[in-house]
Amino acid sequence: MTNVGLITSNGPHGHNIMAAEWTFQISYDPSLLAVSVGPKKATHDNIAASKYFGVTIADVHQNILASLAGGYSGREMEKIAFLQELGFVFRKAEHIDVWMPEGGMMQAECELVDQKTQGDHVVFIGKALAVTADPAQHPLAYHRGQYFRIGEPVRKPSPEERETMRQTAAKYLKKKATA
Repeated sequence: MTNVGLITSNGPHGHNIMAAEWTFQISYDPSLLAVSVGPKKATHDNIAASKYFGVTIADVHQNILASLAGGYSGREMEKIAFLQELGFVFRKAEHIDVWMPEGGMMQAECELVDQKTQGDHVVFIGKALAVTADPAQHPLAYHRGQYFRIGEPVRKPSPEERETMRQTAAKYLKKKATA
């Protein structure tokens, strides 16, 4: 099960949005995000040419937006204009020349810092220039062709439980070799 990333870009194919299953944070400091994109996608060409992209981690209420963004090619359609006519709202990013969909649980405006072909996809790594998040939103999850809503938070161990675990772990620490 993965989250659903809505990747926005601008370049040779104009302003575009795609749904990406493989979108994730890979570093806190600096804040780096990675997105895996097929090399034949319009988003690939846009990011490679412009060196920037937007990432929105979709909220459960963006399931239709994600389906439409992933169901058409930016090589053949002005997807953002199409989605706006259907009532979806976009706003201009503050630091890069892309449109960002309203909503989402997290949005990042990214500058490309690296890219590498991995198998049949290209992994684009972007440094977040600006990040916003809405903790009240619920991430849209995707698995085997279906969308899901992640449920309630799972309880973390209590401080007392963590202390017991720490004491137990201490018994299994490897001894450091002495010279």
